[in-house]
Amino acid sequence: MKIVLEPRPTPPISWLLMLSAASIFVALLVLGVVFLVAGLNPFSAYATLASRTLGDWDGWSRVIQRAIPLVLIGVGLVLAFRAQFFNIGAEGQLLVGAVAGSAVALFLPSLGFLTIPIMFLAGFIAGAIWGFIPAILKLKLEVNEVITTLMLNYVAATLIEYLITGPWKGQNQVGFSYTDDFPAAARLPLLGSSYIHIPTLLLGLILAVFVAVVLSRTRLGFRMRILGESIATARYVGINAVSTTLWVVMFSAGAAGLAGVGEVAGIHGKLLEPGQISLGYGYTAIIVAWLARGSPIAAIFTALFLGISFAAGDVMKVSLQLPANTTNIFNGTVLMLLIATEPLVKFRVKLEQVKLVKDAR
Repeated sequence: MKIVLEPRPTPPISWLLMLSAASIFVALLVLGVVFLVAGLNPFSAYATLASRTLGDWDGWSRVIQRAIPLVLIGVGLVLAFRAQFFNIGAEGQLLVGAVAGSAVALFLPSLGFLTIPIMFLAGFIAGAIWGFIPAILKLKLEVNEVITTLMLNYVAATLIEYLITGPWKGQNQVGFSYTDDFPAAARLPLLGSSYIHIPTLLLGLILAVFVAVVLSRTRLGFRMRILGESIATARYVGINAVSTTLWVVMFSAGAAGLAGVGEVAGIHGKLLEPGQISLGYGYTAIIVAWLARGSPIAAIFTALFLGISFAAGDVMKVSLQLPANTTNIFNGTVLMLLIATEPLVKFRVKLEQVKLVKDAR
């Protein structure tokens, strides 16, 4: 018997869901082992996590708060991945979006009711420019985008550290490095007493629906689907792969920039340390996009699921006395398994009988 991989034309939704569910289940088992090693009962630990994150409105509000940037970035990454551009730089694109939005809030205080729209516009443009750099390097010079997008994350973080410890350091802040507080006109409205910033949440939902319509109903969406299947086929039918990829990547990066504006204007009200602006949303959104399997609408629900993971990190730190980053074990395991099972999406495994040929001698 030998194993043969047979191309799978269109994998059924049920199969995709089963692979994703299996990845999550195995990751939960791995996290359960971590609980055991830490001296905790896994069942009691999971019960605590569920009750503190999903058992009341306070828990749900934290979940939604964490899911907001994941929706925006995840939808953008769905686009980029479908165009075969592996954008690992959403973290940096989020951070430069936060910088651009902060610049509007701090240095253009007289815009009034236009302040927030212009902040979002500036954040989108900044993120798009940050995505343009690795995109043009790949398209024109064939530089690997995984490396360039990843390295630009550190450049963006260093830029923020320079600004908040240097020219933008707050005049009235003592002991910590961050800017002065944003004026009231640059603060996003929140839902009740939570940190759910309503404009950014609406932007994420609208963006997901918009991208879904573009992919399924427009010529651009058709070009992207062909490009995602095969660059050679796209060129054969006359699709400009360079311009299509460039616009897709810039839109994807711009969406991450919007998330950065939402974080500084909706939660912090100032530009501060990169690790406080983003809890690794740009990296976690990669899992959001992979779990969504190319569907912008599905990215809303996978972002909500990963929002639970982030909220669970807070509970682990406070209630279980574990590092909040313990959730990275879960997230990393899910991503590793999604990548490992990708061949099962594209191919069907078959067993074939090997015929033995006898030696005529």
